[in-house]
Amino acid sequence: MALVEGCKYQFEISVPVDEVARESERVVDSLARKVKLPGFRPGKVPPHIIRTRFASDVQQEVIESLVPRYFMDKVKEEHLQVVGKPTFKDVHFHSGEPLVFKAEFEVTPAFDLGEYLDIEVPYQEPSVSDEDIEKRLGEIQERKAEYVSVDARPLEDGDFALVSLHSIAGVEGKPIEQEELRLQIGGESTMAPFNDGLRGAEPGQEKEIEVDYPAEYGEQSLAGRRVKFRIAVKAVERKELPELNDEFAQDLGDYKDMDEVRDAIRKSIYGEREHAAQHAAKEALIDKLVAGHDFPVPEAYIDQQIETRVESQLRELAMEGIDPRSLKLDWEKVKESQRDRAIHDVRAALLLDKIADREAIATTNDEVDRELQRIARREREPVAALRMRLEKDGTLARIASRIRTDKTLAWLFEKARKVAPESIPAAAPEPEPGEGQ
Repeated sequence: MALVEGCKYQFEISVPVDEVARESERVVDSLARKVKLPGFRPGKVPPHIIRTRFASDVQQEVIESLVPRYFMDKVKEEHLQVVGKPTFKDVHFHSGEPLVFKAEFEVTPAFDLGEYLDIEVPYQEPSVSDEDIEKRLGEIQERKAEYVSVDARPLEDGDFALVSLHSIAGVEGKPIEQEELRLQIGGESTMAPFNDGLRGAEPGQEKEIEVDYPAEYGEQSLAGRRVKFRIAVKAVERKELPELNDEFAQDLGDYKDMDEVRDAIRKSIYGEREHAAQHAAKEALIDKLVAGHDFPVPEAYIDQQIETRVESQLRELAMEGIDPRSLKLDWEKVKESQRDRAIHDVRAALLLDKIADREAIATTNDEVDRELQRIARREREPVAALRMRLEKDGTLARIASRIRTDKTLAWLFEKARKVAPESIPAAAPEPEPGEGQ
């Protein structure tokens, strides 16, 4: 066995003459039973005529039979774990001679585990302040707000305008139509053209407003476009926030009073921040683990990882209403741009798998059952039917593998040496309730 490069190796294999002869006879006999030639009854064509008239077919079938069989025998003999499909080349097949061919293939990389315990990672237990709780409580209060119509009068800053909105120019395809949309005049989330166009308008009036959307606008169908809307004002409203009392608490769920609500909010925020902090720490841990282990990875694994990442990105585009085919992307360049990350992710997966083997970390049946029950609830499908479907398409095995990887990473995080980050990044601002386009 000769190393070509990375994880790619090459065999030269010779199939003995007698084995080639036996297989050739089998193929000739098989063809003789199937072919139909003038002057011969079905199945009675003489072997020498088959060898002459169908020489290339016989040769091809012998090659297709013997080459993969002898390759697999050699792989078993050498105790190799082949990944992907082998490539067969330089096939020499001449009457009365051994069948000789070369096989190029990749194998799972063999590597030694370096240090993976006591890895230093930046991590700090999250904290939740009273201000954090009150801010989240205010957001809940905003979501529970009611909008009450006031006597008809010109709209002014602070008012909420209930309007209908229809695009009349600037949008490709189906026009934008919303029969009931609430805009806060002068509000931070309301774009300036809507504020300027509606300020002073009264219920019953219609306005035409032109909006220049920035190129980075979140809605792709509007990004970078100048769109003209016809807007009809239906009502002037004011927002009434509910009072933060025991009745409000009980309306939110199984809470007795506002103290219980605040306690639940504290736990929720803590859980969110703990998850985010641990996720960042685990990512840093994986990066250090990969940096400490330099070994080649099979191209088959890299291609598979790139394909998975690209497919995921395509699904995200489709969910945003974008047809990936319309983008006219050079997918070869896209794949090349993904290559370095794919190599990193493949190394990480191989390392975590090897660590799990060494530390005897395994997925239990109960863990798989819990995940199946969760998916079944989401998909509204019986667990038994879901299990059969996922088992058939290989998803169940992938679920078990993912659970094992997650357990291994959690175990490594427990064994890691946590150090306070030099600077804790500020938490991302909580999204404010949005009004308007």
